[in-house]
Amino acid sequence: MIRNGHGAAGGAEPPGPEGKRAVRVWCDGCYDMVHYGHSNQLRQARAMGDYLIVGVHTDEEISKHKGPPVFTQEERYKMVRAIKWVDEVVPAAPYVTTLETLDKHSCDFCVHGNDITLTVDGRDTYEEVKQAGRYRECRRTQGVSTTDLVGRMLLVTKAHHSGHEISSEYREYADSFGKCPGGRNPWTGVSQFLQTSQKIIQFASGKEPQPGETVIYVAGAFDLFHIGHVDFLEKVHGLAKRPYVIAGLHFDQEVNHYKGKNYPIMNLHERTLSVLACRYVSEVVIGAPYAVTAELLDHFKEPKRRGIFCQIDSGNDLTTDLIVQRIIKNRLEYEARNQKKEAKELAFLEARRRQEAQRERESNCDF
Repeated sequence: MIRNGHGAAGGAEPPGPEGKRAVRVWCDGCYDMVHYGHSNQLRQARAMGDYLIVGVHTDEEISKHKGPPVFTQEERYKMVRAIKWVDEVVPAAPYVTTLETLDKHSCDFCVHGNDITLTVDGRDTYEEVKQAGRYRECRRTQGVSTTDLVGRMLLVTKAHHSGHEISSEYREYADSFGKCPGGRNPWTGVSQFLQTSQKIIQFASGKEPQPGETVIYVAGAFDLFHIGHVDFLEKVHGLAKRPYVIAGLHFDQEVNHYKGKNYPIMNLHERTLSVLACRYVSEVVIGAPYAVTAELLDHFKEPKRRGIFCQIDSGNDLTTDLIVQRIIKNRLEYEARNQKKEAKELAFLEARRRQEAQRERESNCDF
């Protein structure tokens, strides 16, 4: 079991150390298919200051610079609000981060991962704030990205979802997916994430249930942790005045048994971090049994009375299957998006390499 935090969105801004002004941090991005990589970026950014503001781009801006997002902007706004390290969300944030944006929200600096973010014409979206010294960098979480997750789903559309053995045509499709000069093939390494105890500690709080708190247990796959899960957990969290929500995550083999095909898309370790990042969850059970037994409830020191099952309607019909269907429906657009993204990054890196080589030549000529 892993105990989580109890953050609440929209809380009052905490004071800085020793009564000084709070350090306000800005992050922005698409936050499409919000995953534990996004959460880890925001966790690191929040640790750099006292108050974290996250700007989220519109569907129109993302389509212009990158290609079609998987989730709508309203879905993405709510997903980011559910991350426990976020203090405030700014909808419709500009795609290019400027000093004007930082000043408008009284932010001292912005934080981004050590990956490349480019405009449609290949410019660094953080160029202005970098030159002004108001840019900080955090480590990107290896082994996951929205592009990777889209790739996982696209690669299962021709074979894994049909239940047939992989054909030579599928192999050819998989080998060509996402390829451009220097591109990589997601078929050869769909998930490169390595779980560590340190990463779990960073995401968890270790807090136990306190007297007067109501312990509530839920369980499921929580695959591709999405807005449907968030809506459900928010309603569960609202069942009690002082809730302590425990989320049980089923083993990959168990999920595959009742879901079939090639589910889950995310493995157990990835799903664990995704759920731990949610502000409505207090504790996670890794590898929870599919059937909820009396022994399981007793383990959580629940009341020994029975008849305590409650069914919650999240009000949201989004499922992992529907997300996959969205991807399949727009397969060609997402393929083009992934290829375009890699091509832009390679062109940017090559241009930077040439600039550095030119500066080095000019420096050598001075002697």
